[in-house]
Amino acid sequence: MSELLFVPLGGIGEIGMNLALYGYGPEEDREWIMVDCGVSFAGPDFPGADLIFPDTRFLEEEKHALKGIVITHAHEDHYGALLDLWPRLNKVPVYATAFTAALLAAKREGEAGAPKIPVEIFAAGDRFKVGPFEIEAINVTHSIPEPVALAIRSPAGTVVHTGDWKIDATPVLGKPTDEKRLREIGDEGVLAMVADSTNAMREGISPSEKEVSASLGDIIRSAKGRVAVTTFSSNVGRIRSIAAAARDAGRQVLLMGRSMRRVCDVAGELGYLEGIPPFLGEQDFGYIPPEKAVIILTGSQGEPRAALARLSRNEHPSVSLSKGDLVIFSSRSIPGNEKGIIEIKNALIERGIEVLEDGAKLVHVSGHPRRSEMRQMYEWVRPKIAIPAHGEAAHLTAHALLASELGVREVIPVRNGGVVRLSPGAAAIIDEVPVGRLYKDGRLIGSAEEMGINERRRLSNVGQVSVLVELTAKLQMREDPDLVALGMPKDDAGGEEIEEIMIDAAAGAVESIPPNRRKDLDLVAEAVRRAVRGAAFEAWGKKPIVTVFVTRS
Repeated sequence: MSELLFVPLGGIGEIGMNLALYGYGPEEDREWIMVDCGVSFAGPDFPGADLIFPDTRFLEEEKHALKGIVITHAHEDHYGALLDLWPRLNKVPVYATAFTAALLAAKREGEAGAPKIPVEIFAAGDRFKVGPFEIEAINVTHSIPEPVALAIRSPAGTVVHTGDWKIDATPVLGKPTDEKRLREIGDEGVLAMVADSTNAMREGISPSEKEVSASLGDIIRSAKGRVAVTTFSSNVGRIRSIAAAARDAGRQVLLMGRSMRRVCDVAGELGYLEGIPPFLGEQDFGYIPPEKAVIILTGSQGEPRAALARLSRNEHPSVSLSKGDLVIFSSRSIPGNEKGIIEIKNALIERGIEVLEDGAKLVHVSGHPRRSEMRQMYEWVRPKIAIPAHGEAAHLTAHALLASELGVREVIPVRNGGVVRLSPGAAAIIDEVPVGRLYKDGRLIGSAEEMGINERRRLSNVGQVSVLVELTAKLQMREDPDLVALGMPKDDAGGEEIEEIMIDAAAGAVESIPPNRRKDLDLVAEAVRRAVRGAAFEAWGKKPIVTVFVTRS
């Protein structure tokens, strides 16, 4: 019996790492497509990790049946894992819009050893076959060029996968969300809709990007000193709005941040920055009078190595901000980034630099739909089944309640790893597949255990001690144990050196073992390890990680 299945491996119950599977066919001969392949960014809870990916164990087992990967748009949480995960997935065809393909190619140039991924390019309105599915790309509005929703057709019915979207009648770039085509697809009959939940807790309709553009223009025209605007590097419409406002105010625009320059290079090549004067580089900063300067830069999420963080600490070699300058946060904080953002804002304010964020004035608008926009989408598409996606638990629950209120017959509250049967029969979660996270650490990818991340977390909390015990041929200590402690206090509450306390404990442990039993070097090592940890606990109140080496000569 052929079944139509939906299986999320990432992006449901969390922000980021969007990766969804659609399968069709009998269990023994099922074919799959993948929609999106995104990342999340590692914070301080994952020391050493650079990026976080969805765990692809299940997909790697099924890679012989994977027919293609379709990318809805070029945000990192939807396409950022492609370069790293694609080689694991049988190097299947990838389908993307021209902007996504160009940005992927530019990104590859900046990553040593990254694979060259051949991309089949499509545009909104196109239809193409991938395995047992026919895919139709539908134009939607979002905070990046060329976002699409997907109508995924199979013999069992049509699924609308919205991707990230909003309703904006006056976008700065591209066309409005294609209401006409979505209504037509709804008239044809839609089995299920897998839809964005990011703003499901916010009533009303999101302001238009054109309104943000006008507000930014007013702010830049009235500013006295330099204006620095930090936003997501992928938000080409916002970058264009800032640059146009600067042009109209007689100011020059300087770009900062590698990702910002990369995106603008691609956008320029594809014509999205037509009519905008050429951007200046960091080396031009000294030639621009403060009242003539606008800086567009990365760092809106508090990233400690990004351009804005370096400017807040006055650590950049070429560019600086001064008292009376203005920094605009034209973005919304991603959950988990609040602490870093606040630190940067405080550092700027301490130096007399004005900080302006959304709420004080209209300097940002989300690329995701609020509840009234979601109601319109459901009115257009009229699915029999609703699957809330793209959000944390609170967002998904709010979306599910809204869909039920709108009369959707079946609302499936799935989470990552759940196997949803969409057809035949009533929609239901019928199984689970392995899910989790992979971590990119330098050039390597693996689980937290494989990458040693859990151990690093322990090291960051309790430090590490290495002990060397040398025994003579007659099993006597040659001298006091050698000990090196890292990440620990120097003295205890009484002023005694903790290293000396641990050395005494190590020597005492060896001496407490009868000489004839010291032949068992592992026994000696374990006794020393326990003694050192115990002594550290008595002196400090914490037990460090202890590694003991015992030699005999």
